[in-house]
Amino acid sequence: MRIENSFIPVRGVGETTERRLWEAGITHWEEFDGSVSAVGPTTADRIQEFVDVATDHLRRQDARFFDDSFPSGERWRLYENFRDDALFFDIETTGLDSARHDVTTVSVHRGGDTETLIRSDDLDARRLRDRFADAPLIVSFNGARFDVPFLEDAFDLEVTAPHLDLMYPCRRLDLTGGLKAIEEEVGIGRDRPDLAGEDAVRLWREYERGDEAALDTLVSYNREDTENLRTLADVVTDRLHEACCPPNATF
Repeated sequence: MRIENSFIPVRGVGETTERRLWEAGITHWEEFDGSVSAVGPTTADRIQEFVDVATDHLRRQDARFFDDSFPSGERWRLYENFRDDALFFDIETTGLDSARHDVTTVSVHRGGDTETLIRSDDLDARRLRDRFADAPLIVSFNGARFDVPFLEDAFDLEVTAPHLDLMYPCRRLDLTGGLKAIEEEVGIGRDRPDLAGEDAVRLWREYERGDEAALDTLVSYNREDTENLRTLADVVTDRLHEACCPPNATF
């Protein structure tokens, strides 16, 4: 599903009306010719107005416009357009309270490359701002409730990029539980399936006591979390596309 297949941002167009357009063979903005056969004249005018405006924003790769335009539950549709330049990220911390605990590692995956910033080395506010600054779309799992607020509190920064938190589209597919449980359910493998969130805290404490190998393991764990987000995003958005689209529609 691409942005230009979507009519749901238009006022008065819900899932039923959008599906009716698709079933009528109008599966792309370019295929809408102002016809009122599938919708009434007022809705047709609104669709045409949206397409005219949105086409220019899409040409400029303005992800923020579409983040604002789409209903929150449908923002997964931005992924296909911006996936190649999206920033996938995950953090590890010493606990759950940003007022009392620290961020230990932050991994970001973008353009096929993964980088890990480490506390007391290269993890600081300036580098984090640089990593997030020009990302058209950021992707996380439970990042809206945990990772982003934690980073903002710990480093006095503001993360404003359009954000696809995969926890919510996963729930639409009845994929519940933590990231690793969902990965297992959809067939995403791990090099170290024995490690979990509590191990990240333990590994950092062991590193603080001088165990360099513990840091290597922590970084590897954090990087795998981050890189697997891309695979999960591919799986989830494909499944949501299949679930919402008529079987005879051609996109």
